[in-house]
Amino acid sequence: MPDTRALPRAVALPMAPALGKLPGSVWVLLLLTLAFAIGGDGFLSTANLLNVGTQSTILLLIALPMTLIIMTEGLDLSMGAVLTLCGVALAMVMVATGSLWLAVLAALGVGLLFGLLNGALVAGLGIPPFVATLGTMGVAQGLSLAVTDGQSVVGIGDTIPLLYSGEWLGIPLPIWIAGAFYGLFHWLLYRTRFGINVFALGGNREALKFAGVRVNRWLIAVYALGGVMAGVAALLMTARMNAGHPTAAIGLEFDAIAAVAVGGTTFDRGNGWLPGTVLGVLAVGVLRNGLNLVGVQSSIQVAAIGLLVLVVLLIESFKGKA
Repeated sequence: MPDTRALPRAVALPMAPALGKLPGSVWVLLLLTLAFAIGGDGFLSTANLLNVGTQSTILLLIALPMTLIIMTEGLDLSMGAVLTLCGVALAMVMVATGSLWLAVLAALGVGLLFGLLNGALVAGLGIPPFVATLGTMGVAQGLSLAVTDGQSVVGIGDTIPLLYSGEWLGIPLPIWIAGAFYGLFHWLLYRTRFGINVFALGGNREALKFAGVRVNRWLIAVYALGGVMAGVAALLMTARMNAGHPTAAIGLEFDAIAAVAVGGTTFDRGNGWLPGTVLGVLAVGVLRNGLNLVGVQSSIQVAAIGLLVLVVLLIESFKGKA
């Protein structure tokens, strides 16, 4: 009988289980980076990577509150249009008064107003989020076109554009701003009562009601926060374009929803992962940047983002069956 003690034994790979637990967004982000590093000229240059980060900041600022809204089993289709209207208000007040603070307050005020309106329609009147925010999206988009007559609002001066073009310690200011707001949202979601209630609003809303929590107030607060963040994002959008344009962010809510979905937040049971949203935003940013480098037209890029969402969902589905 042969001595089996001398035979080599299979060696366990400790990294295999860890790799299997990585979310689909990580795999997609790695694959996209590899693909564009090979096929896109200068993709991995420091300048281009900073460009990807800078261009992703506006999307991150609205994807963060979109994550919370989706965690409550809601949706905000109006966010892109509201962001646009906030940008128009910001530019118009800046041109009229020359005061940055008044302009910022105008943008935040418009965003807060629409956020409260969305929350009141969804929580107070019980209108489905898709229908309610589709309506407010039309209102915001129409107002942007009406007050500007379809023309860009120019002459905002040099102060606002510096927020997008400036740097600190070699890193563009928009990245610092987006990082600060991510830190704020991380603290809100994982360290405060507000975050606990956000999880419960999607996961066990009835338990909140039995505990005496005023569910409608918290739900309105989530939508209001989304509106305020649209105002914040409008500041960077206006700085980037050096003007308030009446169609600047139309459709950006699609990218935000896609980034949240790619990041692993689901539309039921209050399941959400804020770091995953960052990964989703980066995946969308890398995809758009890489497609720009290889000369793909913008209409195809929208289809590519939709395909990105499907690929990530398929990866998660296969992992769930494994």
